[in-house]
Amino acid sequence: MNIYDLNVRAQDGSEVSLSQYRGKVLLVVNTATGCGFTPQYDELQDIYDEYKDRGLEILDFPCNQFGGQTPGDDEEIHSFCTGRYGITFPQFSKVDVNGENAAPLFRWLTENTKFEGFGKSPMGLMLSGVVKKNDKDYKNNGNVKWNFTKFLIDREGNIVARFEPTDMKKLKERIEECL
Repeated sequence: MNIYDLNVRAQDGSEVSLSQYRGKVLLVVNTATGCGFTPQYDELQDIYDEYKDRGLEILDFPCNQFGGQTPGDDEEIHSFCTGRYGITFPQFSKVDVNGENAAPLFRWLTENTKFEGFGKSPMGLMLSGVVKKNDKDYKNNGNVKWNFTKFLIDREGNIVARFEPTDMKKLKERIEECL
């Protein structure tokens, strides 16, 4: 199984086959509108503008599972993101990324990647403490830990890398390698 075997929900509730992205480099991101990492929308849009003509697609999946930081409905979320950050990459319906109601896409992503830490930055250390309160075994499972976790998929539909929200430095470099 790879990403092209999966379907997701568009904002209007219709089913979208990820096979339509076959041959593209994909960056799948779970996002939030009221998070300390929300300004990453600016960076993501810059990356999209720079690489979309070379075959990059960023797939945005809002999620309200971390601190209730995405409370709106799909229309409110999209309006906020396009109005405040000017995003032009595809944004899908709000999903769960963990638990029994996790979207199949995120089940597949988390079952096939490992959490490798938040890093040693002050934000990484703070986030480790926050996450540990809710998941004592967080270091040993593949669950999404917080908003703005990113999964890079190559043109063949294989997972290349996972980036925690605190790790934007290597993202562009890895995207360029895939393009």
